[in-house]
Order: sequence, then structure tokens, then C-alpha cells
Amino acid sequence: MHVFVTGATGWIGSAVVDELLDAGHEVTGLARSDASAATLERKGALVRRGDLDDLDGLRAGAAEAEAVIHLANKHDWGNPAESNRAERAAVETFADALTGTGRAFVLAAGLSTMAAGRRATETDLSPAVGPDSHRGGAENLALEYAEKGMRVISARFSPSVHGVGDHGFVAALVAAAREHGVSGYLGDGTAAWSAVHRTDAARLVRLGLEGAPTGTLLHAVAEEAVTTKEIAEAIGRTLDVPVASVAPEKAAEHFGFVGRFFSLDMSASSERTRELLKWAPFGPTLVEDIEAGAYS
Repeated sequence: MHVFVTGATGWIGSAVVDELLDAGHEVTGLARSDASAATLERKGALVRRGDLDDLDGLRAGAAEAEAVIHLANKHDWGNPAESNRAERAAVETFADALTGTGRAFVLAAGLSTMAAGRRATETDLSPAVGPDSHRGGAENLALEYAEKGMRVISARFSPSVHGVGDHGFVAALVAAAREHGVSGYLGDGTAAWSAVHRTDAARLVRLGLEGAPTGTLLHAVAEEAVTTKEIAEAIGRTLDVPVASVAPEKAAEHFGFVGRFFSLDMSASSERTRELLKWAPFGPTLVEDIEAGAYS
């Protein structure tokens, strides 16, 4: 299958490209820079130059391929409205190009606080609806096309997609611990995050592309709930710094941008995903990765 991948040299996207190529698929990756293009070419992938604002390029990439995996996001924490706008525009563009073709469209989504007081499941719908919501309401927008001749699959990634080289939320927590000389957690530390190793997440995306029916919500979750205190304690052991609770009002000061998320319970189940795709994660746990030096 010829697959057009956005975010093809990103943290998750680069692993997805490797997974697709290893499985015998042909890949065209979207590349913003010469360096990204060269990385894709070395792997044996084709290259389309452009970015998320090049909507004509996105449309052409979709038209030339047999499937689209959309993983790119601006992740502009200083201007989330711009990230939301770009994400919605990209999904609208892909939907216009793929409607009526029967081709697959896999998009990245996040696991947020979908289910108050319990772990989110694949039956929970995202509360993000409309252009002004998180990610521009892209998941719900895409699902509107699930019965319009486009095979829509949403891959909901754990808040921690971890591994050597991760520069996401956990890396920010490690940086804060180094800066302040203490590994912190907020409140009593019972808020919990789901987690998945990067290679397991990439394999799930491929399996979803190959076999998930339209309208499927997939949870890239290996560990359902790792408490924020457990994360802080693992960082503390690795850096040999004390572990302490941080007052909620000090969250931004201590943790930076990740402070707005660290007190949230973002736990989730992947029972239905595992059953549907026979997906069995085998990568290291988040704590194992931290203690093995993945963030050092």
C-alpha cells in the first residue's frame, strides 16, 4: 500500500515510517526541511516537500496515495489557537480529497480527560467539538466522514509515548527536576497517565491502517495508569534528587508548560483495541525507560 504520512520525521511519525517500510508498504513522507527530506530518503521513503499550511500539497499527497496517516501537529504551546486552526484545516483538506474513495485516513488524537472519575475507553467520544476546541475538534470532524466513503481511524496516543530520544512531557518533567534539584509531583500525586512505548505505538498505527473498520477509535495504551508520583519517584531515583509534592499554584513556575497537564488524570484502557487488532505491547514500561536512562 502506498501511504502518505505527515509528521513523518517526528517522534511518533519516524517510528511509524520504519514500521510501514518494514511491513512492505511504500511511504511518501511530508518534509519541511532538507534534513528531514534526507532522513526519509535514507530510509527508502519518497518525499513530498511542504508543511501543514500547504493545503494544496496535502491534497496532492492524499490524491497520489492509497492511504493517509496524519501525525503532524504544530504543538505551539504559546499559541494553541494556531495549532488548532492548522489541524482542523489539514483534516478538512484530507476529508475533501478522500471522501468517496474508500481509502483509509488515520489521524493522531490525544487521550485527555474524556471520562471523569474513571479510565477512558474506546467508546468515549472526545469532548473537543468545533474549530475553537482542542486540536480544532479534528477527531470529531474526521468521524463525520466515516460513512462517506472514507475509512476513518483515530489513533489516540497516551500522554506519554516514551523511549530513548523522547522530547515530550516526561522530558520536560526531567528538565524541571534538573533545574530545581527536586523531582516534583502535584498535590498527592494520585493523578495518573497512560503510557506506551514508541515502537508499540507505531505498530498499532500500522495494524489499524491495515485492518481497522471505519469509525474505529484506537487507544495506544500499554500501561493504563502510571501515577504522577510514580513518575516523579522514578525521575528522582535516576537523577539522585529528592522527590516532593509541589503546590498546585506553583505548577507553572516549577514545571513550565507541562504543569498545566501534570495534575490531570489521563488514564485509559486499551482492552477493545487489543481485542480488535490482536495488539500486544512488548516494549519497556515508562518507569523502566526512565530508570534505564532514556531521558538522561
